[in-house]
Amino acid sequence: MIKTIIFDFGDVFINLDKKGTIERAKDIFGYDIISEQKGIASQSISETNDAYETGKISTEAFIHFYTKLAENVSSEDLIHLWNGLIKDFPKHRLEFIKQLKEEQKYKLILLSNTNELHINHIIEHVPFYEEFKACFDAFYLSHEIGYRKPNEDIYRFVLSENKLIPEECLFIDDTKQNTEAASKLGIHTWNINETIEDVVNLFKAKSELF
Repeated sequence: MIKTIIFDFGDVFINLDKKGTIERAKDIFGYDIISEQKGIASQSISETNDAYETGKISTEAFIHFYTKLAENVSSEDLIHLWNGLIKDFPKHRLEFIKQLKEEQKYKLILLSNTNELHINHIIEHVPFYEEFKACFDAFYLSHEIGYRKPNEDIYRFVLSENKLIPEECLFIDDTKQNTEAASKLGIHTWNINETIEDVVNLFKAKSELF
């Protein structure tokens, strides 16, 4: 029986524009900064992103790294590009999590790979962010706790901090790599397809668990 539901944030509650961000990055930098090295190892880009999302480097250091990749890219360009990933937060998903909180049937946890620039952007542009955050018994952002999905240590951290039994937990995330990592620890998962599925249909989509 599921007693705890662990939710991702992006593309579960708030919509993201992943493809659009990649295309805009090509326009700004003049090449695909992920797959085309152009004098800097793609591994360095990945390492920088990981370091930023786990709070190991500051926002200033993160911006400096990227603005060095192209002379014509300003700090403002980079911030606009980075935050362009964040789209809308449908109100019906807020109502869904509020209802779950009111019913008090499950422990509710948010677990997100989120960095300082993104969360500050969300706080500024989502008027009901604090109301949303208050619905959860625990609210974990990767840059605050120093762990990042899909590394197993982030799931072990959540299980330990909340004294949870893996088999009594359901983890919802849009990234298969993340749900696969959680599954290895015995946690039930829903790898939600954000293009055709909505978290508000949780109990229909995963009825066998409830």
